Amino acid sequence: MLTTLKALRKEAGAWSQGPGARAPDYRSILSISDEAARAQALNEHLSTRSYVQGYSLSQADVDAFRQLSTPPADPQLFHVARWFRHIEALLGSPCGKGQPCRLQASKGRRVQPQWSPPAGTQPCRLHLYNSLTRNKEVFIPQDGKKVTWYCCGPTVYDASHMGHARSYISFDILRRVLKDYFKFDVFYCMNITDIDDKIIKRARQNHLFEQYLEKRPEAAQLLEDVQAALKPFSVKLNETTDPDKKQMLERIQHEVQLATEPLEKAVQSRLTGEEVNSCVEVLLEEAKDLLSDWLDSTLGSDVTDNSIFSKLPKFWEGEFHRDMEALNVLPPDVLTRVSEYVPEIVNFVQKIVDNGYGYVSNGSVYFDTAKFASSEKHSYGKLVPEAVGDQKALQEGEGDLSISADRLSEKRSPNDFALWKASKPGEPSWPCPWGKGRPGWHIECSAMAGTLLGASMDIHGGGFDLRFPHHDNELAQSEAYFENDCWVRYFLHTGHLTIAGCKMSKSLKNFITIKDALKKHSARQLRLAFLMHSWKDTLDYSSNTMESALQYEKFLNEFFLNVKDILRAPVDITGQFEKWGEEEAELNKNFYDKKTAIHEALCDNVDTRTVMEEMRALVSQCNLYMAARKAMRKRPNRALLENIALYLTHMLKIFGAIEEESSLGFPVGGSGTSLNLESTVMPYLQVLSEFREGVRKIAREQKVPEVLQLSDALRDDILPELGVRFEDHEGLPTVVKLVDRNTLLKEREEKRQVEEEKRKKKEEAARRKQEQEAAKLAKMKIPPSEMFLSETDKYSKFDENGLPTHDAEGKELSKGQAKKVKKLFEAQEKLYKEYLQMPQNGSFQ
Repeated sequence: MLTTLKALRKEAGAWSQGPGARAPDYRSILSISDEAARAQALNEHLSTRSYVQGYSLSQADVDAFRQLSTPPADPQLFHVARWFRHIEALLGSPCGKGQPCRLQASKGRRVQPQWSPPAGTQPCRLHLYNSLTRNKEVFIPQDGKKVTWYCCGPTVYDASHMGHARSYISFDILRRVLKDYFKFDVFYCMNITDIDDKIIKRARQNHLFEQYLEKRPEAAQLLEDVQAALKPFSVKLNETTDPDKKQMLERIQHEVQLATEPLEKAVQSRLTGEEVNSCVEVLLEEAKDLLSDWLDSTLGSDVTDNSIFSKLPKFWEGEFHRDMEALNVLPPDVLTRVSEYVPEIVNFVQKIVDNGYGYVSNGSVYFDTAKFASSEKHSYGKLVPEAVGDQKALQEGEGDLSISADRLSEKRSPNDFALWKASKPGEPSWPCPWGKGRPGWHIECSAMAGTLLGASMDIHGGGFDLRFPHHDNELAQSEAYFENDCWVRYFLHTGHLTIAGCKMSKSLKNFITIKDALKKHSARQLRLAFLMHSWKDTLDYSSNTMESALQYEKFLNEFFLNVKDILRAPVDITGQFEKWGEEEAELNKNFYDKKTAIHEALCDNVDTRTVMEEMRALVSQCNLYMAARKAMRKRPNRALLENIALYLTHMLKIFGAIEEESSLGFPVGGSGTSLNLESTVMPYLQVLSEFREGVRKIAREQKVPEVLQLSDALRDDILPELGVRFEDHEGLPTVVKLVDRNTLLKEREEKRQVEEEKRKKKEEAARRKQEQEAAKLAKMKIPPSEMFLSETDKYSKFDENGLPTHDAEGKELSKGQAKKVKKLFEAQEKLYKEYLQMPQNGSFQ
């Protein structure tokens, strides 16, 4: 066969040896529908084709001949006929039209078999809970991998609290996951509300109270002012229906009254100036809120300097940023302040008016909700349609300074809301087409987000309580401005935060600032607590919640410390790669199963709660594996454990739970020092550990207990003070761990408490045993003839041996009773004989 093939190819060599030879264009040949015409074209190309080089058939040749059902009968097409028969012989049988040709094993040269890709599985897609649909929706950004995200920032008039932490830590986790895990290109914008009714009122009150203090009011004047302030305060208290707010006002009133009495008595008794001044200071402190509110109601309209209204928000904005940095919350890509966007807000409002959805009334501009809702292109109340018309919620959204009777009467409908507010005396103002005024609350976010993110953004985020009216009004006025129905594609709302099951409020004295929370727990511990709960559900900040977070942190940290110790064991370069047994294969399978489960959980609305449980389960499996290897006096597989530890470290970095650039596990020491500390100190600690182990070995062999005690004291008392833990394991090298000093001292104290409890229990058991033995001995001393004689309440007559014969009433004992006392007599007789036989029994007398 090969000889024939070579001969044919040699013969065909003359076809393309000339300078005008050209390769066949098989695509044009195969496109010819008529078989005879196709065969003629193929014959023409074969006449110029050389088959000498390499003596091999090309796949193109085979494909061309597969299109022919039989060799052509035309003798002029001898090239085609000859090669058709040759290929038919080579392949073993004619190729069916459109069928693949396969070489038989016994004939010709083999060719590669056909290959097809695996079916694969459908990749998991990210779903997010969208408040606009109240369902989990597939997350699809509008522009490839780019994600535009606007987050409602704080109104800066007071200290940031744990309610703020709930939103901003949760959004920080979501942002990090989208950016660092799903690899989206996130552009994150957040605002600072520094023009608001709350800010205006608080700034005026602070300013007026400071002026009041500068006047140094006399005691009598202060008492008179407090009494004047209590009158409107009492009216306000009686009109308040909210139970939490009412309770807070009652507490203020009570504390002011308690502080007033000592000052009144001091004035009446004509005490010295120092004693009176002390009472004045106490009353000023307790009555600050009361007097501030009274001063504002009487003198607030006289405050005209705009700088007074910028000083307060600037201070609290700085405090907010410091709190976020302490919580390891990433700063936004761009921060907008309302005070810096007033011109854009004015233009935004003007266009809404021009589009027919806003109207001017007495210098203010209101959004026409009825006009908007009646438009075919728009819908009002997308997020919470059932809340539309809730006047209490609407008025809270308008602000305390904007719900007077005259302001409410300016609206066409009670459901309308302010886009621009005409400034009253004592309020900051900016020029605009409608007279001097200031922005409404809702319009601020719309104008700033619209300016930076355009007519449609991917994500808008905020707290659950902002859905209505704030976010519903934002949607309405923005879509009225852009004349679209898609200003926000995905609305994300974080869940509420409760304190030990209760709403956080000053009246309940459970108002916790971020600074106060960080005094009790680290930023990582707070973040772990948040990670262990769903970002969209209510989170209860309590001792139980934080204890769970602390235990989780300790659990993971111990795993990381154990892996670090394993990796520090010296091995040569080939020793890094160890043979896997069944245990390693099983652990590796579990590892990949957990990674899959974690990925699926993150795709499912970034379900960090499930992720944390899967990570816990993975660490538990690793701990079981390490314990089994330890029991066999074998080192665990370092490469496998390192891979798992690095993966867990990577995930915790994504979540923001590891602040510094730690290569593996939680960093040790202060911020920015962990890597240097561990790499610098650990070699010396290893040398100390090996030296100590050598000393202990000699001390055991030479039986020198004092040296062993010193070694234990080094481990238990000295090193913990330096943040070092030595763990001794019989038959294995000492494990060296760098741990937070406070953690070690707490562990040591807990250990001492446990040992103290054991000691007390042991002493109590010994005391009870001693008492029992003493009681038994006392009983043994009694001769059987005397044991019943003292029981006159039971028996009245006895025989010559001291056995009872009659009960206390003089009745003769029954046979059963007599038998019972005789049995007791015999038992005592036996005990008494034992006593008499005891050595030196006289010493027990």
